Amino acid sequence: MLNIKVLGSGCANCKKLEALVVEVVDSLGISADIEKVTDMAGITSYAIMSTPGLVVNEKVVSAGRIPAKSEIEKWIKEVA
Repeated sequence: MLNIKVLGSGCANCKKLEALVVEVVDSLGISADIEKVTDMAGITSYAIMSTPGLVVNEKVVSAGRIPAKSEIEKWIKEVA
């Protein structure tokens, strides 16, 4: 199963990224475990400097911005 983590404290951008990820996973019909990481220790363990962050199967694919829906689809399709 695909493992996706949204890293962030719960700010508006973090929530928007989480919603985008859910939307992409649903549209692709892929089974994925989507986890929200909000604690600082968990976030800093991925060595990102700014949130929101996106991790797909333990690989950081984005940090500090909200990626386009097409980018999220591409990253998910690469590992699905």
